Amino acid sequence: MALFITDECINCDVCEPECPNGAISQGEEIYDIEPDLCTECVGHFAESQCIEVCPVDCILIDPNRKETQDELMAKYKVLVGKA
Repeated sequence: MALFITDECINCDVCEPECPNGAISQGEEIYDIEPDLCTECVGHFAESQCIEVCPVDCILIDPNRKETQDELMAKYKVLVGKA
């Protein structure tokens, strides 16, 4: 599953540099996560780094983008050129 950022985001800028896939960027009003780049840090870390550092807990699993751990790992492999 990809993650998404809710409108509770305070634009603190701590999540963007933590994303190993470059999936997080500044949107018009709050930060956004590009779901095609988000692997929930599978392949990089045991936990989603953006969730770990978010001070307001506004990063959630997107129920509209359900992906298994295997699918996330396959996406990771494509993104890092190991597929």
